[in-house]
Amino acid sequence: MTDTPDTPDTPDAPDAADTAGADLSTAPREDSAIGGPALGVVGWIRWFWRQLTSMRVALILLFLLSLGAVPGSLIPQTSADEMKVADFKAAHETLTPLYEKLQLFDVYSSVWFSAIYILLFVSLIGCIVPRTWQFVGQLRGLPPGAPKRLTRLPAYTTWRTEADPEEVREAALALLKGRRFRSRTAGDAVAAEKGYLREAGNLVFHLALIVMLIAFAWGVLFKSEGGKLIVEGEGFSNTLSQYDDFKSGSQFGVDELEPFSFTLDTFTGTYEQSGPQRGTPRTFEAAVTYSQADGKDKKAVIRVNEPLKIGDSKVFLLAHGYAPVVTVKDGKGKTVFHGAVPLLPIDNNVTSTGAIKVMDGYRNKNGEKEQLGFQAFFVPTFAGDGQGSMFSQFPALDFPVMALTGYYGSLGVDSGLPQNVYQLDTSKMTQFEIGEGTGVAKRLRPGETMTLPDGAGSITFEKEIKEWASFQVTQQPGNGLALTGAVAAIAGLTGSLFIQRRRIWIRAVRGEDGVTVVEMAGLGRGESAKLPEELADLAVALTAQAPPAPEPAEAEADADASEDADASEGVEK
Repeated sequence: MTDTPDTPDTPDAPDAADTAGADLSTAPREDSAIGGPALGVVGWIRWFWRQLTSMRVALILLFLLSLGAVPGSLIPQTSADEMKVADFKAAHETLTPLYEKLQLFDVYSSVWFSAIYILLFVSLIGCIVPRTWQFVGQLRGLPPGAPKRLTRLPAYTTWRTEADPEEVREAALALLKGRRFRSRTAGDAVAAEKGYLREAGNLVFHLALIVMLIAFAWGVLFKSEGGKLIVEGEGFSNTLSQYDDFKSGSQFGVDELEPFSFTLDTFTGTYEQSGPQRGTPRTFEAAVTYSQADGKDKKAVIRVNEPLKIGDSKVFLLAHGYAPVVTVKDGKGKTVFHGAVPLLPIDNNVTSTGAIKVMDGYRNKNGEKEQLGFQAFFVPTFAGDGQGSMFSQFPALDFPVMALTGYYGSLGVDSGLPQNVYQLDTSKMTQFEIGEGTGVAKRLRPGETMTLPDGAGSITFEKEIKEWASFQVTQQPGNGLALTGAVAAIAGLTGSLFIQRRRIWIRAVRGEDGVTVVEMAGLGRGESAKLPEELADLAVALTAQAPPAPEPAEAEADADASEDADASEGVEK
């Protein structure tokens, strides 16, 4: 058995490699030459279509789509947070006009991003459809017959055997079918082919890209996302008016909101007490009671990355903080405000700030209607007087202290302009001057009261401190489809990278001396070291049924040795 090295190209080489390798790929064939003036309108349209539907252009468009998404992650988007966009515009007055012209505040709905998206979609479809039909045709066809000269193929071996050519071909056919090759006898040779899953994986990969594009578009058009801050003991109903903020796709209807409600029973947060990770959250969960359209109450626990699934909606736990309970009374001792006030954390130790607004029911000492406002600064663990600034030392409620600064006048809520509930507009208010604390503010421990001057009333920091949790309710209809597409893309890409499409031919003909000559050759799509190894393995298996015959020189030597042995026996006799 001998291996023949590759031979230089010769004029008749296409008869072997080119013909034998036909249809190993479903890639469209390029025209040999294109002359601009001779094309005409139809010719140019056809040329443009072929360029657009080529895999090269599809990959370029995919890269441009990924590149176009970068500004959407770096620059605030109007669809995600209008307040951040407004702050960015105020801070970057020079860049803002340029960004607006380039639609960088609305990247995913911009003209240029949509154009890339649509072109990629068309390119993939235009590329996959003809390749799919061609691949189906290949599956229905038979392996091509053996080339005239097998010696010109990349992997080749040959040997002589005393077995009949028909017996060799039958053994080769059985061997190849046993190795799961599609094989047939064609003339004096057996033709076999294997590795169709490579092209199938390639098509699946590109089909999966289309599925993910559809899922992305579906998710953008029909998604909804809303946020809600809930204090322990309070509830939420999934209606538009209940949300603190809400945004949705252009095709989403309010009537598509999942009918459900839930109540935050308790929030539990525990933290590392010592060591380098002191203050790191260890438990972060919200216990809720929820009900759907059937009205039956059910219990659930929502954790980070473990949302509550209700129908097509998911309820995620985003953040938490503290809501001290305060009581505000007027000069006559009448309670004008009582409740938990959510405060927003400003650091990892849950140092928090916020505003307490008394908008109705309060009258000053002259009996005139007036509004009160208090700026609150809260620390769950105070270091103590003289121990530095008033910032929390630990996230848990080990030593809670709240500093309050009071104002009276108009809160500005009647102007019709929206206000941040956690901030206090003091432009039309006057600050109280008190005889305690700093003269304008006072630190309070739970159960302590700050008395307002001139009989204006008082504010009490009650001993009860509740916790709040922030939730995000989402409906993202394209997620399942996108996951399916991603898994299919990985599977298809794996198949197209690690499966080799190859063809094997085994020819058996009787030589001039009456001994059968066996030739084996292989051709794969692209160069691979595995093809010669596989061919050698097949050759070894076939020689078990068609063993190599002695070479002529060896046969003559054996005959001479036999004659000498006979002569020796005659002499001895």
